[in-house]
Amino acid sequence: MDLTQLKTESPLILGFAESRIGGRSENQDSFDWADTPLGFLVTVCDGMGGGPGGKTASSIAVKEIIAGVMEADQQESPSNILIKAIRRANMAIINRGTEQPALQGMGSTCTVVLITPKSATVAHVGDSRVYQFRGNEKIFRTFDHSMVFELVKQKVITEEQARLSAQSNVITRALGIKPDVEVEVTERPFETGDRFLLCTDGIHGAVEEKHLIKLATNRKSNLGPVVDSIATDIDNIGHTTGGGHDNLTLAIVETKSNSTLKEKMNRKIKQILLIIGIICSVSIIANIYLTVKVAKFNNSNEGKLHTMCERLKNDSIQTAKLIQNIEKVNGDSAKVSKIINSQKRQQQ
Repeated sequence: MDLTQLKTESPLILGFAESRIGGRSENQDSFDWADTPLGFLVTVCDGMGGGPGGKTASSIAVKEIIAGVMEADQQESPSNILIKAIRRANMAIINRGTEQPALQGMGSTCTVVLITPKSATVAHVGDSRVYQFRGNEKIFRTFDHSMVFELVKQKVITEEQARLSAQSNVITRALGIKPDVEVEVTERPFETGDRFLLCTDGIHGAVEEKHLIKLATNRKSNLGPVVDSIATDIDNIGHTTGGGHDNLTLAIVETKSNSTLKEKMNRKIKQILLIIGIICSVSIIANIYLTVKVAKFNNSNEGKLHTMCERLKNDSIQTAKLIQNIEKVNGDSAKVSKIINSQKRQQQ
């Protein structure tokens, strides 16, 4: 399928999608989008099952998910609306398989993003993924419901080992398998220029994640060519490594404004800020303590200095009086000497 612009009346987003058959005989992936009463909705699904089952399952999934959101009670939360819509799709796939025995056992993964002025609500089942990029960095990604990613969670293997594993396509959740499907939902804040990538494992399973991030966050080209270049790059890799590669489908939606929901600080940042706060508090207390001590020391020394000055002042006064007395005595002595000398001259 050629590059498709996700035409919308929403002022919140710009979007493009592309789906290719890869090296298979049939493309079992599906995608669709819609302006709903709640906001802009886009979904990408990867079907599975013999014969026409996979394509049928993914087609039912995208159709029923959109219908479920369009018909939902707008008073409900977006998270609940997406869960109900996906469960509706799940039952529709199961019911179709019951009606047509040739389709029994078919199933599908699903990824859904609903963008409103408040936030982006992300839901998924299976190993199709949703990424959120800001600038050139990945800030969010869904976690695959697969056997190998359970081992990643347990730190038994790395994500790259999971990608290369022969068991990488064994998923633990899918639509159409059982009535009580478990849907994982997350509400995400977004900023102007953020990109949400929805993709099947034919995309993220074909290359290292860092390479996919580099392609998806290319800001030198417009969004449409970015989407097309990802599909072309991965399709070429498949053909040059022997062909037979999986269907590949992706959609990228770029936001044009900030959500009203703001990013929460993660636990690590909170811990760092707490430590900084404690250090600042200790520093302030220490400074106050030292200031008080210095003030007391200065006040104490000031009192001593004042006492010393008073003593010196008193001593100076006493010294001056003593000098005056000495001078007076000297004056009196001179007078006495003068009288004596005068009497001696008279006697002569």
